[in-house]
Amino acid sequence: SFPGGRRDPADGDAVATALRETREELGVAVAATSVWGQLRTLPDRHGMTVAPVVANLGPLEALTLNPNPDEVEEVFTLPLAHLLREENQGYTHFRTASGYGYTLPVFLNGAHKVWGLTAIITELTLELLVPGRY
Repeated sequence: SFPGGRRDPADGDAVATALRETREELGVAVAATSVWGQLRTLPDRHGMTVAPVVANLGPLEALTLNPNPDEVEEVFTLPLAHLLREENQGYTHFRTASGYGYTLPVFLNGAHKVWGLTAIITELTLELLVPGRY
């Protein structure tokens, strides 16, 4: 999943929350000037509203990540080219106990699968970054 969490009273807005959570979870200080914008809000499975924020962190090779072991089990990245390959894209079908069914995107990468809300946010980001290619 992406860095994230509840908004603290000291956070001015969703962008401030995203920047704080990224610093706390990954040890990366992102400047507000690096923020490209905010995607539409989405409901999570617990009924909370998620406000995805997109920012340019620069080249991944230049980043020094210091994940918080209390919040992050593992960190991996996926290149844009990998996400755009059809063989790495799929869909997962869900059915609730009441019989309601729905389909969500999934992105494959060996032992790692990007699914759920993270895949939805990834898909929305790809639609913005590379329209017509995804």
